[in-house]
This record gives sequence, C-alpha cells and structure tokens, in this order.
Amino acid sequence: MDSKKESFTKLALDYHSKGRQGKIEVVPTKPCITVDDLSLAYTPGVAEPCKEIAKDPNKAFNYTTKGNLVAVISNGTAVLGLGDIGPLAGKPVMEGKGVLFKRFADIDVFDIEIDEPTVDGMVKIIKALEPTFGGINLEDIKAPECFEVEQQLIEKMNIPVFHDDQHGTAIIASAGFLNAVEVQNKKMEDLKVVFNGAGAASVACANLFFEMGVKRENLIMCDSKGVIFKGRTERMNKYKEAFAVETDRRTLSEALDGADAFIGCSVAGAVTKDMVKSMAPKPIIFAMANPTPEIFPSEVLEVRDDAVMATGRSDFPNQVNNVLGFPFIFRGALDVHAKKINLEMKMAAVKALANLAKEEVTDEVRMAYGNEHFSFGPNYIIPKPFDKRVLTNVAPAVAEAAIKSGVARTSLDDLKNYARDLSGRLDVSATFMKSIRDNLSTKVQNFGKKVRMVFAAGSNSRVLYTVQSLREENLIEPILIGNKSRIHKKIDSLNLDNLKDIQIVEPESHELFKKFTGEFYKNRQRKGISKAYSQELMSQANYFGSMLVNEGLADALISGPTQTFPECFIPVMNVIGTRDDSKSTGIFILVFKDKVLFLADCTAQIDPSSEDLAEIANSTATMYKKLMKREPRVAFLSFSNFGSSNHPKSKKIQDAVSLTKQQSPNLIVDGELQADVAVNSSLLKNLFDFSKLDEAADILIFPDLNSANISYKLLSQLSEVQPIGPILAPMNQAVNIVQRTSTVSEIISMSYLTGLLSFQ
Repeated sequence: MDSKKESFTKLALDYHSKGRQGKIEVVPTKPCITVDDLSLAYTPGVAEPCKEIAKDPNKAFNYTTKGNLVAVISNGTAVLGLGDIGPLAGKPVMEGKGVLFKRFADIDVFDIEIDEPTVDGMVKIIKALEPTFGGINLEDIKAPECFEVEQQLIEKMNIPVFHDDQHGTAIIASAGFLNAVEVQNKKMEDLKVVFNGAGAASVACANLFFEMGVKRENLIMCDSKGVIFKGRTERMNKYKEAFAVETDRRTLSEALDGADAFIGCSVAGAVTKDMVKSMAPKPIIFAMANPTPEIFPSEVLEVRDDAVMATGRSDFPNQVNNVLGFPFIFRGALDVHAKKINLEMKMAAVKALANLAKEEVTDEVRMAYGNEHFSFGPNYIIPKPFDKRVLTNVAPAVAEAAIKSGVARTSLDDLKNYARDLSGRLDVSATFMKSIRDNLSTKVQNFGKKVRMVFAAGSNSRVLYTVQSLREENLIEPILIGNKSRIHKKIDSLNLDNLKDIQIVEPESHELFKKFTGEFYKNRQRKGISKAYSQELMSQANYFGSMLVNEGLADALISGPTQTFPECFIPVMNVIGTRDDSKSTGIFILVFKDKVLFLADCTAQIDPSSEDLAEIANSTATMYKKLMKREPRVAFLSFSNFGSSNHPKSKKIQDAVSLTKQQSPNLIVDGELQADVAVNSSLLKNLFDFSKLDEAADILIFPDLNSANISYKLLSQLSEVQPIGPILAPMNQAVNIVQRTSTVSEIISMSYLTGLLSFQ
C-alpha cells in the first residue's frame, strides 16, 4: 500500500472511530430536565397523543417523528464498490447515508441492516416497519432482487419506498443528460444511446430516458456478455429482456459506432479511445463507474474536443452524485405525507435539477469550490451538491408533483413560502430573515414605494449578485456608485445582462457633486476640512452615497464590502451621523436554531461609561422592537450577579441599569448578571426569583467592547449560530456596513434589514 493511500485509510478509520464511535446519535427535541418535563415526555402525559393517534392514525404525523423519519435499509449484498460484504460490514455506509439526509435536508434517519438475503424475507421485515417511518430508502441490495423487493413494497406499503441505487442515479443522470442534449443541440427522439451495465442504475436510467423522449428502438443496453438483443438466452432475466432490441451488433464497440450517447454504470476502463472516436459528432459520454470511470475525461479529450462528459467523481466536471437527489426527493415527499414516490415526482426532480444548472451560480457555491467560475455549458450541466438551492428547488417540485398526482395526504398553501421555510431547516438565520423580508414587503406595500438603496461598492461582483437577487424580489430599488463603464464590463463578465438598465451614479460627473461638496465643506469646515479636501472626499463612493441618503435622494446605504470597517465608518459618521448626537453602537444579531439574541456594543465603544451603556441599551432595544415586533428583555452582563462583588466594574453596570430604568421605565431590564444566568430562564428563576426578567434575555449588553467582540466571535465559530451585523445605531438614516468577508447571502440579509430600518 503506497503512503498516500495508507494515510487516507488511517484518516477514514479515525473519522469513524474517534470520540463517539460511528457517525450518528439520537438527540431529544424536547426538554427533559424537570419532573414536569418527565411527566409530559413519558407517563402519564404520553398517553394523550397515544389516544389521539388511536382515533386517527394520521395524527402520528403531528405527535411523533414519523413525518421526518426515514429508514435506510440494506442487506449488504451490493455495497458501494465492495460487493456482497454482508449487512454488518455495510453499516458504516448506511450511517453515512443518514448523515447526508440530515446534512442536506434535515431528515432524521435510523439505519437498519437486515441479515436476510431473500426477497420474501426482506419484504416481510420491511413491511412490518411501516408504523415507525415516514419513508423507506432501500440501499445496496443486489440486482435483480432489488427490483422485486422495491416493487412489492411499493404495492404493499402506504409510505414512500425508494431504491436510491436505481432512482437516485437515474434522476441525477437524467437531469444532466437533459442539459447535455441541449448543449449539444441534439433532439431526444433522434438520439442513439448505448448503455453499458444492466444493473439497477442502468435499468432505472433507461426507463427515465424513455420518459424524456428517447425511443426504445434507439437504445442498446450491454452487459458483461455484450449487447442485449432479441433472442439472446445467455444470462438473461425479465428485467434485461425488456431492453432487448433487434440488432446485429454484439459488442460494446460495435454498439458505440455512430452512437450519440454513452451511459456507463459498469466497470473501470470499459470504453477505449477508439470507441469514443467512432461515436457520432458532438457525443454525450456519462462514464459513471466509481471510483474509476469507464474512460477518463482526459482520454476522451485526446480523441474528441466536441464531447460533453460526466462522471461519478468530484474531481471532474459534471459529477453525477446521488446526494443531489434522495435527500430532497424525500423532503418533498415527507412534507406532503406522500404515500409513494411516483414517476411524476421523479420527473419533477429531474426538471428542477436541470433548470437549476441554468441559473447563475451563487457566491457561496463558487467559494466552496475554490472560487471556480461555473456557467451553463459543457462543463456545467449538473448543479453542485453544496448549492443550497437544490433543496429549495427540488423539494417543492417533488411536493407539487405529489399533490397534483394524488399521492399526497396533505397539501401546501404556498409553494414559494414553503421553499423559503425549507431554507430555514439548514440555515438557522433563514426563518429570521424571512420575517424581516415579510415585514419589509408589508412596509413597501403600505407606503407604496420601494426602498431606494445605494451600494457604495458598485462594481464588486458580490454586490452585483446581491443586486440581481434584490431586483427579482422587487422590494428594493438598487443604485450603484462607481465608474459606469467599469460596472458594465463587470456585468458583462458575470453574464448579468438584466442589470444593464440599473441606475449608476458617478460622483464627480454627477450634477449634484458641486452642491454636495459645498454642503459638506460648510458642515465640516471647523473640523479640519478644507474646500479642496471636501472635493476629494466627495469623489469617494462612501461620502457621495452618504450624501444621497442624507439629502433624501435615496433611502438607505450599504457600504463595503471592499474596504475595512473604519474606512466605511468614518464617512458615514461624518455625513449621516447619529440621532441626537448619541454615540454610535454596533449591534450583532446572533440567530440560533431556537432563539435570536442581540449583542451590543460589539464594534464601536471601547470602554463605555454607565451613561454610554444606558444609551447602548436604549438604542439596541429600539432596534429590537423595529425588527422583532415585540418588547425585548434586556440583561446587563458582568462577572458578578446582583451586587455579589463590590468591584468598580460591577458598580458601573449597576449604575447603567439604574439609568436605563429611569430613562425607559417600561423597558424590561435587569442586571448586573453573569452571562449563563442571563440566557437560562431556569437558572434565573431558581437563583433570583426577584429579577425583573421573567424569561431569558433577548438583548445582552456587555460591559466593554473587549468582552462583546470576543463573545460574538467565539459564539459564531463554536456554536450553530448565524451572526448578522454589525448593525449601526442610532443612525439618522438607514445605513450599514457589510464586512469584507461577507457572502452574497449575508449582503442580501443586511440589505433587507437596512431596508426595513429605512421606514422610520
């Protein structure tokens, strides 16, 4: 064994064995801390949902995990590329499948390995599991038994049964094939297609190809004995017989002569360069044997420069990866309590994936793949697995198909809202941001005008992708600052032609440049600013953009993400400034799975006084009310609890609390408190039942910048949380600064927040 393979083997074994053995665990979703919790979780409280389900079995979807629980079941007879290694040896694969279900679609999984080789035995065992699960994912069962097991279970069970080795591969390959046919400018009904391999994946792929328009007489399937033709008797079964055609071709080489497409679900090296050379012009080659394809892309390129190619590997373009299918297909099926996964649902998934590959690739996807540029074409016909939009495109399409085809037990009122809700299952900030966007939408409708938002970094690619997304939502009217020619060149390079008509402002040539320069000089002439320097500053995007907002010619400003925070902060403060000359505050919103916390001050005031802290608390509370639409609970943090220390730093916090209560008597506020007590309502009630905080705090006010900045950065790295910010307060106008590391989705989030804040 070479050293590289030996090193990888050790890494793989360590990954599965270190710490808690295996890859999955069961985690309760409800608290079980107190006696009351226990009485609800088990006896006597558990009897109530039991009685409801006994009266109406569909209530199981309301009171149990059934609606989000899938069984990954295998007998280990065809594991990956390892063959018949048995159920126990196959268990790591089934656990891994569970990880992918959870990671990509938030679906819970029990992996079940059964020591049963016969069709009747497997069917009997799996059928008996129906009360537990919302769906069954069959895995790594050899052909032809897998066909019979799946078919019988579909007929006998009232929940979705899906053999991923068949249909998962087929759906992804079909989506890629649909796009490859378009790229090669061919017609589905004219294609001559050759398959190598007659197992589960090939059979399922071929059947979907027929649904897409490939003619049966134009498809030749080969196995290890060659072409499957009419009259062949050697190593045949009823599944192969369905693909037998009238032909005098007997070998794969003969079959490929003049063929438009090759689909490989077979073995490494099955295709030679001479075979590829003999294919029709603009061939489509899907060499999906794993880990070594039937032929490598580099080998194809040596003899053909007109081929579109896909493999099963991540190190080549166009990976046919089942993870693009099964999590999202089950997600859509589970969410409408589907009785089965039918052809309509599979084809809906095919079309959704194919269409997604034609959309502009997000910044997050590019970053995940080393900033590689992807656009629809020969090297990009299948979406990438880490594209979050796969969930929000495929699952709704599958759910809609289930509803329309009559296999859904329940319906969905609004597919667009469903798609937004789905993103919240994986992105903890999605639900919060949906509420912000919905509030902004309401404001825009009520006021009858969109938010005119200035983007200072007008030629930045992330800003342009952000602007494209915002324009589609039609709530924000973007205004870009920068050189018009440069911005248009960037728009062209990013293929964002729909942005050509966007408003672009060039400061020095703008009709208001002289006026803005004069006004700025007038306001700052006694603060060290000369006329010449005023003109120089006003030519900068942050200064001119701030003036547009300050003069009412725009409603909001997004600064960054190409400069440091101070480079953006100083112009904003010099032009727009804070309300009532208050000191500025930097607020971070931390969005956890089950709570939202506002932290202040994280960016601006290094060592605030008691008066400053009271001001910070009031500014943050005002911000919270605007964004969250409810009254906050505010906790002032310290290393001590309610006078347990006489240190001056504790006294500073005590004074800040008193000042805040005087200034805002209706605000629910208390302190000084240690951080664990402030965020844990049980601790708070048990230790300090006199506290004004009846629940855990929504806002945490830190004693200084040091502790605030360290805390939010630690939390953002070590916990499942999405930080949003910093949000500036209390500004005279709606303005925020996005960080240089911000992704497109983060800039979009900040734009919605800033847009909502513009409605004072």
